Amino acid sequence: MDKKLKVLYKKVGKEPELLEINHTLDEMQNLVDGLIEVVPYKNNILLVCNDEGKLLNMKANILFDNDCIAGNCFFVGDDYENASFKDLTDKQVKEIKEMLEQRSVKYLSLDKETER
Repeated sequence: MDKKLKVLYKKVGKEPELLEINHTLDEMQNLVDGLIEVVPYKNNILLVCNDEGKLLNMKANILFDNDCIAGNCFFVGDDYENASFKDLTDKQVKEIKEMLEQRSVKYLSLDKETER
């Protein structure tokens, strides 16, 4: 039976979503639409994004000072001792959601009425 991971998924222009995913490379690559890059965030939290997000001109998702995460991404716990990932705790999820309220890029969607 495949191991599951509790992650916080952040799709471009959308609210973060708590997901339980298969702990496989294929599943992680599907979430970020390509090759993964693992970036240390803080407090035993890792950010997983598309390694080529900016090169592929993916839309900005999360702003960090003078840089951004481009494309869809997710946050996961750092299982440092086993060189792997682990579930996020409820406290970590809350902390990430609070950060995302300030740093997420918002996109306006135009419906047919406003396009005229």
